[in-house]
Amino acid sequence: MSQILRGDDREPPGQMTIDLSGVDQLGLLGPRDTNLRLLEERFGGTLTVRGDKLFVRGPAENLDLVQEVLEDLIQRVRHGQLVDKVSLGYLWDQRLGRRELGEGAPGDGETLLYASGSRQALRAKSPGQQAYVDAVREHDIVFATGPAGTGKTFLAVVMAMDYLKRQLVDRIVLVRPAVEAGEQLGFLPGDLQEKINPYLRPLYDALSDITGAAKIARYMASGVIEASPLAYMRGRTLNNAFVILDEAQNTTVGQMKMFLTRLGFQSKAVVTGDITQIDLPDDKKSGLIHVREILAGTEGISFVDLDGRDVVRHPLVRRIVDAFEAADAAGRG
Repeated sequence: MSQILRGDDREPPGQMTIDLSGVDQLGLLGPRDTNLRLLEERFGGTLTVRGDKLFVRGPAENLDLVQEVLEDLIQRVRHGQLVDKVSLGYLWDQRLGRRELGEGAPGDGETLLYASGSRQALRAKSPGQQAYVDAVREHDIVFATGPAGTGKTFLAVVMAMDYLKRQLVDRIVLVRPAVEAGEQLGFLPGDLQEKINPYLRPLYDALSDITGAAKIARYMASGVIEASPLAYMRGRTLNNAFVILDEAQNTTVGQMKMFLTRLGFQSKAVVTGDITQIDLPDDKKSGLIHVREILAGTEGISFVDLDGRDVVRHPLVRRIVDAFEAADAAGRG
């Protein structure tokens, strides 16, 4: 196992030694040490390998950051994961962003759930995501808005599975508006499940990552997990359920009212959406925007806003989100 030898009195400030015994150095350093060179550029110092020792020299204030990234990379290599410039850049940007926010290292949060087939712990990855998790626990209805990659849907599914496993609810209901089909699902080929599958695919993907496809199939066959287009929710009352409404920016005001009034006893609802990607006709107001205007401050309801700092996908996603936000700000100015 790698060992950080930093802190030796024989080493001056700004230096650190890492023991690489038993570590696949090619996997860690990359072909022709490309990962090492990229890390040097980010760090502003030098990294040199001699035998089983990695010597780090550079700005003392950045040593903690380099140590965190290297420890994470070493663990990835030990688990057979590919370490390339994308993963290295993502880890560096993620930790640097948290440092700028005055936060600790990612993964410090409590374990929410373990992914199926592994002991991979699923945790909130940013302060914004942790606030989202806390809001779900403390309120019966939570509205989470934010750009792509902030974990809105994934964390909602994680929390739903956690509630199901702890028997706090009897079932999970996944709901999504089918805007592209104009809610006229009868015109699409196939049975109901085949009609709605394209619209619910993101929710299925999140469930697959957490629970596994085989288990999802069993849950859906028994009715423990149900997926439904928003149009089919009218007239129902959902008791003892964890209900997730995804892509809620594409609900009309009437549809949002209809959905919220479906909630029964011992139930919880999480509503997610990105108000910058509304696909409704220009004459239709988004229900997700409307509820904020009329329900803000209502007891039992929480609104959580995620942003670019909470993006946990490819590092380019965060840059894209930031660029669009900057362009929107300039346009408003």
